[in-house]
Formats: sequence, C-alpha cells, structure tokens
Amino acid sequence: MLPVILDRQNRINTTELKARLSDIDFGDGTFSADQITEFIDQMQVYEGAMYEISTKLEILDSEFQVRFAHNPIHHMERRLKSIDSIIGKLRRRNLPLTVNAVKDNLFDVAGVRVICNYRDDVYSVANYLSAQSDIQVLRVKDYIKNPKQNGYRSLHVIFAVPVFLSSGPHYTPVEVQLRTIAMDYWASLEHALRYKTDLPDSKLAEHSQTLLDCARSLQNVETQMQNIHRDINGAPQVGEAPKTS
Repeated sequence: MLPVILDRQNRINTTELKARLSDIDFGDGTFSADQITEFIDQMQVYEGAMYEISTKLEILDSEFQVRFAHNPIHHMERRLKSIDSIIGKLRRRNLPLTVNAVKDNLFDVAGVRVICNYRDDVYSVANYLSAQSDIQVLRVKDYIKNPKQNGYRSLHVIFAVPVFLSSGPHYTPVEVQLRTIAMDYWASLEHALRYKTDLPDSKLAEHSQTLLDCARSLQNVETQMQNIHRDINGAPQVGEAPKTS
C-alpha cells in the first residue's frame, strides 16, 4: 500500500504567479517581464524536483513492502514556498530579489515531509534515498540524535535531484524532513503553540515545559515500540543519518 501524499497547494498556476510577481514593489521598481519569466521557470524546476523526490520515495516504500512486508512511510506532504515567503526570506537576509539569489542561498523552496512509522524507518528511507546514483546529499541536520532545546526531533536532509529539461539536467535542492508519527504530531502542536496563539507569557512557558516533558516521554515510548517492532519484523535496522556527498 503506497503512502498517502498530501499537497499543501495545487500545482503551479503560472497566471496567478505572474500576477503576484507583477505586483511586488521592491523600492526602486518592479520585476521586468524577463525577470518574471525567469522566476516562473525556476519555480517550475523546483516543482519538478519536489515531484521527482516524492516519486523516488513512493518506489522505495513499495520495495520495502515487497521485500520486508512493511511500509516504512505512513504518509508524505509536499509543498513549495510561496513567492511572498521567498521574497520575505531574501529581504530578511538582505539579498537581491533575483532568481540567482534564490538558487544560491535558499535550499528549502521545494520541500517534502516524510512521516514514518518508526525511527529505524526514518534512517532507512533517508539512507536508501541518498544511495541512489543520481542523488546528491548537500546538508544533513539530525535533530533526532541531537534534539533542539525545545524538544523538537526530526531528520532534515537537503537532497539535490536532477530535473531534466530540454537544456539538460538541472540539479535542484529539495529539503526533506523525515520524522515518526509521534514526532510529527508533537511538532504540529509545538508549532501551533509558538506561532498561532495569543496566550499570556506565563501560560506559554507552562505549555512549552509540558511539551518538553512530553517529547522526552515520547522518545522513551518510541524506543520501546521500536524494540518490539524489531523483534517481529525483518526490515533493516539503521541508526545513522546519511553523509553529505
């Protein structure tokens, strides 16, 4: 059974994208027609890279089912950063509003979140994907072995994947976040607490501490469930993140 794939937005609507780019005023003017075309072309490349990675992940999940009678991926989510988000990030970094600035500095324009059943699955999927001959591993941040101070756990890997156009292959970065189901629902709640509430500071601090305690408890529960799973399943046991290329 292939994983459910959730798209946070529909495929690129070039008409809407062109209209939004035309409206952006960055002080000394707006984008020229050629710059708008260049942005749209690059966003289509990012979209292609995102779908390329998710297809590879679907195939990996299917192979695991055949070989080990186990699907490592519970579901996936795909998303492209909006133009507003991209422009905002460039401005915060005092970077020029150009396609080259995006390509050279932003590596999370295309993103795939992979929700796995167990921690072994997280590392297995990441390593099998990184071992493919046309994939490059640009950056790895293992927040599972080294959680953030607030308790956040996840494996972040930036892969470069070729998108084949008429001009040839264009290696394009895609940020892949891999985490377990428990890590994911914890992260969703923590994100909502941090960005979507107007709670008083005292209540915010209280809930933040509770979430930190929950993160530690979930880690212990996951370890116990992982051990049971290992005893009843022959899937690979991998405990290390992939290395950069």
